[in-house]
Amino acid sequence: MRGCCWSPLDERNVPWCFFSTNHGYSLVSLSARLKRMAAPSLFGSDIEELSFLAEMQTVNRLRFKVHILCVYSNMNNFSSFLFDTAVGPLVFADQYLQLSARLPSHNIYGLGEHVHQNYRHDTMWKTWPIFTRDAFPNGGTHNLYGHYPYFLCLEDESGKSFGVFLMNSNAMEVTLQPAPAVTYRTIGGVLDFYILLGDTPEQVVQEFLELIGRPVIPPYWSLGFQLSRWDYGSLDEVKKTVERNRAIGIPYDVQYTDIDYMEDKKDFTYDLVKFRDLPSFAEYLHSKGQNPRINGPYESYDRGTKKEAWVTEVWPGETVFPDYTNKDCIEWWADEYERFSKEIKHDALWIDMNEVANFKKGSIKGCADNKLNYPPFTPNILDGVMYSKTLCMDSKQAWGDHYDVHSLYGYSMVLATDVALKRVFGTKRTLMLTRSSFPGVGKYSGHWLGDNAANWNDIKWAIPGMLDFGLFGVPYIGADICGFFDNSTEELCRRWMQVGAFYPFSRNHNPQDPAAFGENSLLVNSSRHYLNIRYTLLPYLYTLFYKAHTAGDTVVRPVMHEFYSDRRTWTVDRQFLWGKSLLITPVLDPVSTWSAEVRMEARKQEVEMFLPADKLGLHIRGGAVLPIQKPAVTTVYSRLNPLGLIIALDNNNAAGELFWDDGDSLGISTKSQRVIVMHSGYSDPNNLRFENITVLGVIREPLTVHVTDGNNITTHPFTYDTYRQVTMVVTVLYLRGLELILGQNYTVSWSQPEFERFDCYPEPDVDEAKCRARECIWEPSNIEHVPWCYFPEDYGYTATTVEEQPSGWSFDITRNTKLRSSARPESPDINTLRVEIKYHSADLLQFKIFDPTNKRYEVPVPLTVPPNPETDETKRQYRVQIQANPFGIQVYRNSTGTWDSALPGFTFSDLFIQVSTRLSSEYVYGFGETEHPTYKHNLGYHTWGMFSKDQPPGYKKNCYGVHPFYMGLEMTAHAHGVLLLNSNAMDVTFQPTPALTYRTLGGILDFYIVMGPTPELVVQEYTNLIGRPVLPAYWSLGFQLCRYGYANDTEIAELYSDMRAAGIPYDVQYADIDYMERQLDFVLDRQFLGLPALVDTMRTEGMRFIFILDPAISGNETDYPAFERGKAKDVFIKWPKELSNDIVWGKVWPDLPDVKVNESLDWDTQVKIYRAYTAFPDFFMNKTATWWHREIADMYKNITFDGLWIDMNEPASFVHGTVGEKCLGPAVYDNPPYMPPLESRERGLNHKTLCMNSQQHLSDGTPVKHYDVHNLYGWSQIKPTYDAVLSVTGKRGVVVTRSSYPSSGKWSGHWLGDNYSSWDQLLKSIIGMMEFSLFGISYTGADICGFFNPAEYEMCLRWMQLGAFYPYSRNHNSKFNPVSNRRQDPVSWNASFAEASRDVLNIRYSLLPYLYTLMFHAHNAGSTVIRPLLHEFVNDKNTWDIDRQFLWGPALLITPALDEVTTHTFIFGYIPDDRWYDFHTVSHKHTQLVTLPTPLNHINLHVRGGYILPWQKPENNTRYSRKNPLGLIVSLSDSGTAKGSLFWDDGEGIEVCSPSLTLISSLLTVSLHLSPSSSPSLSLSLSLSLSLSVSLSVSLFLCVSLSLSVSLSPHRHGWRGSVPFDLVHSCFGEFTFPFHDLEGHGTFTFHKHILSLCFGLTTLCYPVVYSHFDGRGITGTNGETRIHKH
Repeated sequence: MRGCCWSPLDERNVPWCFFSTNHGYSLVSLSARLKRMAAPSLFGSDIEELSFLAEMQTVNRLRFKVHILCVYSNMNNFSSFLFDTAVGPLVFADQYLQLSARLPSHNIYGLGEHVHQNYRHDTMWKTWPIFTRDAFPNGGTHNLYGHYPYFLCLEDESGKSFGVFLMNSNAMEVTLQPAPAVTYRTIGGVLDFYILLGDTPEQVVQEFLELIGRPVIPPYWSLGFQLSRWDYGSLDEVKKTVERNRAIGIPYDVQYTDIDYMEDKKDFTYDLVKFRDLPSFAEYLHSKGQNPRINGPYESYDRGTKKEAWVTEVWPGETVFPDYTNKDCIEWWADEYERFSKEIKHDALWIDMNEVANFKKGSIKGCADNKLNYPPFTPNILDGVMYSKTLCMDSKQAWGDHYDVHSLYGYSMVLATDVALKRVFGTKRTLMLTRSSFPGVGKYSGHWLGDNAANWNDIKWAIPGMLDFGLFGVPYIGADICGFFDNSTEELCRRWMQVGAFYPFSRNHNPQDPAAFGENSLLVNSSRHYLNIRYTLLPYLYTLFYKAHTAGDTVVRPVMHEFYSDRRTWTVDRQFLWGKSLLITPVLDPVSTWSAEVRMEARKQEVEMFLPADKLGLHIRGGAVLPIQKPAVTTVYSRLNPLGLIIALDNNNAAGELFWDDGDSLGISTKSQRVIVMHSGYSDPNNLRFENITVLGVIREPLTVHVTDGNNITTHPFTYDTYRQVTMVVTVLYLRGLELILGQNYTVSWSQPEFERFDCYPEPDVDEAKCRARECIWEPSNIEHVPWCYFPEDYGYTATTVEEQPSGWSFDITRNTKLRSSARPESPDINTLRVEIKYHSADLLQFKIFDPTNKRYEVPVPLTVPPNPETDETKRQYRVQIQANPFGIQVYRNSTGTWDSALPGFTFSDLFIQVSTRLSSEYVYGFGETEHPTYKHNLGYHTWGMFSKDQPPGYKKNCYGVHPFYMGLEMTAHAHGVLLLNSNAMDVTFQPTPALTYRTLGGILDFYIVMGPTPELVVQEYTNLIGRPVLPAYWSLGFQLCRYGYANDTEIAELYSDMRAAGIPYDVQYADIDYMERQLDFVLDRQFLGLPALVDTMRTEGMRFIFILDPAISGNETDYPAFERGKAKDVFIKWPKELSNDIVWGKVWPDLPDVKVNESLDWDTQVKIYRAYTAFPDFFMNKTATWWHREIADMYKNITFDGLWIDMNEPASFVHGTVGEKCLGPAVYDNPPYMPPLESRERGLNHKTLCMNSQQHLSDGTPVKHYDVHNLYGWSQIKPTYDAVLSVTGKRGVVVTRSSYPSSGKWSGHWLGDNYSSWDQLLKSIIGMMEFSLFGISYTGADICGFFNPAEYEMCLRWMQLGAFYPYSRNHNSKFNPVSNRRQDPVSWNASFAEASRDVLNIRYSLLPYLYTLMFHAHNAGSTVIRPLLHEFVNDKNTWDIDRQFLWGPALLITPALDEVTTHTFIFGYIPDDRWYDFHTVSHKHTQLVTLPTPLNHINLHVRGGYILPWQKPENNTRYSRKNPLGLIVSLSDSGTAKGSLFWDDGEGIEVCSPSLTLISSLLTVSLHLSPSSSPSLSLSLSLSLSLSVSLSVSLFLCVSLSLSVSLSPHRHGWRGSVPFDLVHSCFGEFTFPFHDLEGHGTFTFHKHILSLCFGLTTLCYPVVYSHFDGRGITGTNGETRIHKH
């Protein structure tokens, strides 16, 4: 009859009757009109046309009234939906409104008021009525006292969240179902929705409270403990209760009287017999610092009648109900309260029974039979009758029918009571406590969780209740401690008193107050202990209420709000936080121990805490500062006591706030005190002082403690204690007897000088005399590596006049000349320096320190900075402070420091510059190029030299490139990056302070800081500064082979033939310097005369060829055009004219003419006898680039190539400085006054390279010393080479360089150099690739199986598996192997090796569309390709140390075997917190340290849930694989969603295609036919019939035609094949389609079966369906296909 669908199922909670698709409204216009679609009516009186309003009220708040199709999380990007009402029809009748919306996750919190047994909602068809009602909170789903149609939804681990508020006060119900989706059914009003967006759950709460009003800040005394009881019987019993609890020393501030104080339970009266002394009771309490509180002739009734204050006709017999929406009623109420307050003194008011409650159904006369009392639809409310326990719905109020405003009764009473309280208390804050509430009540009142019972369920359920009201904006919340109904057992009441001590509203409301259990009872002692802790922490709790009042922060906070990236916190509701810093873990069952998720020093683990009968769990979060105060029996006295601080260090950092005022005055100050350094703003009349400070987490015992007051520094005594925590001994530092006056500025510091020392004599020959000659401090230490010679505190420079401008700073600094210079006479100090700080953008700042009077060399590498500075400080992620003496720059992100160079030792001399900075944590990554044993740096006094050199990788040996860039992690999980733009020789020293010291031999200091705040954003911002990585040609992502030692072209031809026969995919073949005649660039050796024809043949079959070139050009030839033309154009590096006009000659690979090299001789002898003189092109000069281009073009005419490999460009020379090793000019440049710890540092800077006095010329003609630009030589060669490749080939091609500098990645890739065949190199290759990802060079990899030394079988096979996932995947080895001269390519071993290599390379080739897309994103946006786990899971600190695993982009986890595992075929790996599918078995895992099987032919791969990976059937090279159909691996997240992108173009065009098409669709039926102007017709067909709970977002960037196919099969039957069929919106729950197998015919029937996507990579299928949005199974049309068995 309703035009709906009927289909019974075996589960009754799933609707059997459900809407068909023709219900709802159609959009008539975009302006303001909706028209109802033709369909049967549910309840009649449907509204045919509706008005429509939608508006973005703020950046984070959307309001819509009536209906809107979808709300997205990014309104400009539409990347994911938040609130999708297209899932079901809109029903809008006079007394029935229904709206459904799909949600992005099951993480739903809020809706009320009910008893929620868990904080996170169960979405399995739960219906929650919302309608205020006097009911018992006994754990059912029935409606309780308040009306809150508001929920918060956490989207995922990113923390992105949103809130949904329906502004509707009519009776309603809300159903949650497993789609996940929500359905609202309300019986009146309009649909007025507000969507609140936030980056975190806490931000959503703040946005909601910005809308409805932020909470009131209660008076300080109301945070004390409170006692109440229904039916004290008489005032004498109340006094006995007070006295016995005073006697046992229980801190307590507030005493209540319930309704029993009234005369016959009538408001504004008191019992003149039993409570005759009530008027003087307030003075009795006030004398002890306590406060009385009351619940409410009978002249009040008469006066109300005159005012017409009543609704129509709870406790006192027949009653009337004030209409608080009536202005006259409000005036009457305020007047009656004012009269009463003059008679009986009290401090606050508790209003009850205001749902409104009635012990009659409607009235003493019943209720009329009409559509208000008996609407056509009644929500699932308690009793099922609208007027049960309340008034008739047709009662009239000023705001309208009680039918519409019933749930606002308590709200309106709160507003009236607020008027009354302000009239009575004036400028003093008081407290109101209400039972019934509506959004906005928190602005005026607190709330308690109602009339609970003394049982273990209710003690548990109180925590979700408090968390709910935290969301609702009512932070002053708590449950009746020990229960309201029933007698409590001692154990239950004891445990409840423990946890209740941490309720914001802490009240025992039970006949059994603490003293009732006995003066020395365990309950009394335990209660006193925890109430004393509460009172100690009241300054912290009061500050939290201030933050709630001014910013909308939560007070009682779910663990999830702080740790949303940890999935396990999403359901934590047996613990809670005070703010962000105090974790409370109560015992909520009758047991003595409790297991809970607790973050301790060991971090993020589930621990079992021993909690005996008198204990609960309390943990202070590292990084917090908690203000405290010595407790007393009431807050009146405790507020007179000295204040103190608990400082809980996290990586030596902590921060906190204190708000302090008189505690009860209106007009709250908006200033709070910043703890540690406290800003003035309030003078306390009691002259309060900070007396005690306790510091937790101090690793070692301090030597001294200093208190600084302005310019006065005093030493303060301290004590300490130690205890063992996990594997370390932790010191607790106690400072007692301080006299720090509240409101004044102080700094308290303690020193551990060993780690605060900064090395004054980094040279290796230090002694005391040399140290003191530099006026530094000499003090031996027992701690290894701590410098014995260190700078005094005032060593450095001083800033005099500094003033910040909107765009930055500019000022001079002067050296402290009372101290000697750096004691390096050859390098005089510069006494006056200029400092310039520029705020380039919100996430980029630069600071530059230079000599303002004498121009010094500056790095000529161009960077991209915004044309205009960011002058709006509110938009910047950073703030900068300047310390004058010693001068230092301090850069902060909120409370976290990222840079702090206010340290001793700053030196700026001609040839030596040193500066130190504190680090924000010990987690530092980057600096290169040097082989590092771990990705995260070891801060144990390690020094790393940087100077480009022909040096194979080795521990602490400076290698080919220079990258003075690092990324630092802050303990808040924020990240930043720092570049020192300086190209001189340098080193960096780490020390455990934590701190970093730079030392460089020239130039200036030019620092750039990018602020992230995520690791991935750091790289994107850094590459935006230096240049995005080049997009390599598609074919260059194929496998590649090279060897130094091919005898002739025949050997290459045979290798190629063997690889094809073995079926091993491979795209690129190299020729090393063997192909050259005597290693001369551009000249072909006679053994390789057949190479041009071989290259042409291979290229016709889809192969590519790359040749090597070195920069050094032989000068000993009689007919060598390359040298002759170069000399004629004057392109070679020479001496300065004042020294000589000759070329600076070196020796590299070229041999002299007509010699036969005897390779049995030692190396130096070979160089001396056989090597020719070589000249080095100066690639800075434009004419050199022109010459180089011509030589490459001439080579291309003789032998075709597709890319070039440039080697030896550090520049390398086999002699030191020049031939004869006699460098001209001042020796100080070759042997500077300070020599960094470089390889062969004793030989000077010219070791294995040119003389430092050699002269080069920048492109503008400026002469520069090689001393300054040596590290830029490779950088200067890369772009001319790249330009030449593009020009001569007409294609994108590829350039691979050995030497690099920041921005080299714009034009080239890089390999990790001449490594060794050893197991340790596998791990180090991962570290190297991750570092070059930071450096902006995405196309990188190591020589697979090693360059030097013979490879071992298992190691080489494991390396082939790992190398299959290098972006630059090349097997390369050398003939210089001492044992054998054998090859190590895949076909040089045996058939098993070849097969394993083929299998893993087939996986690589299958995933090349994904890898190419990652390369495009790197090129387009600067994202990483090889990605450390911490980039994706930075909130999981376990990932901060992981370097044995890595990711391709965000979605493919590679866990290789890096050690010999022949005897135990398994390895350990870490699975980050997400759903991960094993690539080979499809099983899925979540966060854990796992043991992974690793047989010799296997590498562990995992695909991340929530992502889509494009793939393609592999072939023997990419020319053929690119012709195959594309497919998608759809890897669903826990919520059944996935997203991905694909970039596709011709793979080698010079102009990289811009994104031209974006498709965003759910994974239902997608059919797209387009014809872009740049290509023939494009067809994308993705035809799937899947659960409506599955959604897919695919972004396609296309330049040429493309087709995709996806296969679907029933997983449990083991079939796969292409099964196209469309989703049909129908009322049928199953479908059948026929198939053919190889043996016969049959059919499959699908009905709630698990389906799979099968992808042809392996014989595996990926399950994609788990549950259905409507629980109805699969729907679809018949389809027919041929299906074959696996």
